[in-house]
Amino acid sequence: MDFTVYVLYSSSADKHYTGFTTNLEQRLISHNQLGKGWTARFRPWQVIYKKILPTKTEAMQHEKWLKSGAGRDFIQQIPH
Repeated sequence: MDFTVYVLYSSSADKHYTGFTTNLEQRLISHNQLGKGWTARFRPWQVIYKKILPTKTEAMQHEKWLKSGAGRDFIQQIPH
């Protein structure tokens, strides 16, 4: 089973959200329609980055890097 690390962008709030999942399509629906948490306040979300990795460990490591200073700098360079 592959894991997808993703970055979402909310143009209405100029915010990013980073996570990982095994089903990006369903997860995006959850962020945009179903969830009631933090991401619900900043809808709609669009995927601006994704990377497919073969293991959960690798996905978690890549997500952690994206949330680091260098990773946040990388995200800022992605066109929105």
